[in-house]
Amino acid sequence: MKSKILSFLSVLFIAVLFGQNINAQTNKEETDLFQSIFGMEKKAIVAEFIGVDSSNPFWALYDEYETKRKELGKDRISSLMTYVENYNSLNDENYDETIKKMISLRKANDKLMDQYYKKIKKASGSKVAAQFFQLEGFFLSEIRSAIFEEIPYIGEFGN
Repeated sequence: MKSKILSFLSVLFIAVLFGQNINAQTNKEETDLFQSIFGMEKKAIVAEFIGVDSSNPFWALYDEYETKRKELGKDRISSLMTYVENYNSLNDENYDETIKKMISLRKANDKLMDQYYKKIKKASGSKVAAQFFQLEGFFLSEIRSAIFEEIPYIGEFGN
């Protein structure tokens, strides 16, 4: 299953990166499309991993979580696009703004996961909540790793 997840994340991330040279409206539409596709594929992987039936309260909470996570994802993509588009003209103030935004998004994502772990635990039990937390942690780590592998490091190209 890990290779299935990794393959899917790699394809998704490459598609997002190839879409970075388009205008803002098209970028928003593509972000929505990628998130929609990712959400469907991700839900199938979650269903396979967690193995609870569709009547389990987990699914309503998971859908709530995904809605909120996708909003944070849009913010992350927007911030990354701004960073990449302005890479050659960044100054100390811009670097600080970029890192502060990334810290804020990381904390918001972690807080969201923590909140939904507690909600899922209460509604569906500790095992299901732990599985959710573990799988979401894996997804997040893989996405963060892929981002850091693909974006230029600060100063990498002479800045």
